[in-house]
Amino acid sequence: MADKPNIILIMTDQQRYDSIAALGFPYASTPNLDALAKNGVTFTDCHITAPSCVPSRASLFTGYYPHTTGVLSNGQAWQRTWVEQLRDAGYRCVNVGKMHTIPYNSDSGFHERYVVENKDRFMEGRWYFDEWDKALAAHGLVKQQRELYRKRDDYRERLGAFDWELPEELHSDAFVANMAKWWVNTYPPTEPLFLQVGLPGPHPPYDPPARYSEAYLKRDDLPLPKPSKEELESLPTALKEKRIHDVEVDHDSVVWSLDPTAEQMQRLWSHYLGNVTLIDDKIGELLEALRERGYLDDAIVIFTSDHGECLGEHGLIQKWSMYEVVTRVPTIIWSTAGRFQGGREVNGLCQLFDLGPTILEYAGIQPPQSFEARSLRPALEGGDWTPRTHVFCEQAGDVTLTGTDFITGVRSDRWKLVHFKGSEEGQLFDLENDPKEIHNLWGDPAHAGKRQELLDVLRDWLIESNFRTRDVMVGAR
Repeated sequence: MADKPNIILIMTDQQRYDSIAALGFPYASTPNLDALAKNGVTFTDCHITAPSCVPSRASLFTGYYPHTTGVLSNGQAWQRTWVEQLRDAGYRCVNVGKMHTIPYNSDSGFHERYVVENKDRFMEGRWYFDEWDKALAAHGLVKQQRELYRKRDDYRERLGAFDWELPEELHSDAFVANMAKWWVNTYPPTEPLFLQVGLPGPHPPYDPPARYSEAYLKRDDLPLPKPSKEELESLPTALKEKRIHDVEVDHDSVVWSLDPTAEQMQRLWSHYLGNVTLIDDKIGELLEALRERGYLDDAIVIFTSDHGECLGEHGLIQKWSMYEVVTRVPTIIWSTAGRFQGGREVNGLCQLFDLGPTILEYAGIQPPQSFEARSLRPALEGGDWTPRTHVFCEQAGDVTLTGTDFITGVRSDRWKLVHFKGSEEGQLFDLENDPKEIHNLWGDPAHAGKRQELLDVLRDWLIESNFRTRDVMVGAR
């Protein structure tokens, strides 16, 4: 066993926990991820720190909460990461695909970056031609994207679900995985290796090649959401405004509907799950390439996502809310050299950014004392690990979250509270008796004590965080 294992971090974008068969969703075809879960350790209660891409990733790759990094919504600049420490410790650090740093092509501690961003990222004034754009251009092609989808007669009816009609190997997820395989197969073997592979899907547009969605389209048992009129009427005003905004303004080629048909929902879920199955296929191919080149002789492989997706639950699409389908992400860690026992589940609360100090410790690096993230190594190795009593989530108003300036969430094993800045409204859910988060108890006098208790937890967390990270926030690292 080497002093420094190879570390492979595979991240998808906007993938729900319940999109993998081994994690309790039998409708999905995910044999490679199922095998990873069977042989690895699954953290069943891992929650993000921000319900959108950029702040979630900035938090993960720095070890601090969004209010500490100052990155609270998409589009904000960030580039410094703990990957620098891996590089300084002798790791060859390579990123293929999506990291969502801004600027997109900052080195962020990597020796090499092969950047692939969102599928229509150049919209909204963010012009950037990435490796995928260049590959398509070399084939005389332009990626399927919003400005082209808008020309379709059925654009508003598709809810963001389209068939990928260009060559399959040029689909964003296939392209990123194939490029990662190309690097593994052609670069002279180098160890220790830190390889971060950022797959763009199943983030919308929900656009797998048709062969991946066809099997799901034929199913009549998919658990399609059917939110009741009562639930929709009980949503906080900010989320009601988000529903209307997502109908009026298309983000990521998605035009939402306030009352989607069963056919529309079947297509939406089939394309989303089809994209997950495509990703599963490509992960299997990448792991095989790593195995053939010897990188898996002693490696730690991590699979996760930056946040989940509503897919019509609660009448909402995409993220930017704090329901479980958004905040809870699949997190599987596998050791190929027996560094810890696999085939297990760890059920305590943890947060996505806890992966940072976990990676650093396995690389032989002491995480900074100021980190707000906590290593999961004791949990992996069966040691003395105390789950978090609460997990926290933050989001500033964003392109589609126009009805509030800031939302903050806190969740314990049983309870969840969501606070909307400047509003008398909020959300309080009893997850034990209401796991689908349908019955909002915020205004129920019988639960006023629990509401105040969790508001106090939020206050104390922010005070402690600001005190703990005071040097970080003034740039003293």
